[in-house]
Amino acid sequence: MSEQINIALTEDNAVNRNSFIQKIKTLAGVNLVFMAKNGEECLAQLKGLPVDKMPAVVFMDIEMPIMNGIESIARAHILYPSVHFLVLTVFDDEDKIFEAIKAGASGYLLKHEPASVIKEAIVNVLEHGGAPMSPAIARKALSLLGKATQASEGPKESTVPINITEREKEILQHLVSGRDAKRISAELGLSVLTVRKHIANIYEKLHIRSRAEAINMAHKGGWFNT
Repeated sequence: MSEQINIALTEDNAVNRNSFIQKIKTLAGVNLVFMAKNGEECLAQLKGLPVDKMPAVVFMDIEMPIMNGIESIARAHILYPSVHFLVLTVFDDEDKIFEAIKAGASGYLLKHEPASVIKEAIVNVLEHGGAPMSPAIARKALSLLGKATQASEGPKESTVPINITEREKEILQHLVSGRDAKRISAELGLSVLTVRKHIANIYEKLHIRSRAEAINMAHKGGWFNT
């Protein structure tokens, strides 16, 4: 890498954050632009960042309070398609790998990996379009691929984020269909004030500000495909 590469870290454990920082300090050409303690904080920091401060790679822990890494990647992958998300975790079980890959992770490393492996992973994903994985993870991934070939494939509807309630999902679907608060109110038998409150909650949970952003996110995520 001939130019400075911006990266970020989302990790709730202070010891692990410090360990990562120490490793990054030994890497030339790698700039840690921010750290977050959970997925919600990561999304908040990404929002509104100028282009020159946007990380090319975000290293993401899985088990975190408030918003875990898998849900964070799923949301951020839609909002920031140019950013690569590399899972950095102690977990190597198949369920976690599968969920992370489905969410849009570009790679999966174990936390004990040395600085040289982190640097190699950054180069791999940015310059070669690779999917860096620790050896133990790669073996699990191969097992997953073997199982996947035995399952039927076909287009499936993506899942609306789990923190969206059933009522909010219903209202979101109406929004995506082009209905305004008054029409949604009439169709669902709710007051306009109640509908607007639900819409505000949806915007807050999805970290967006407008119906246009909600529609864009829903379409990109395939949330209401039929």
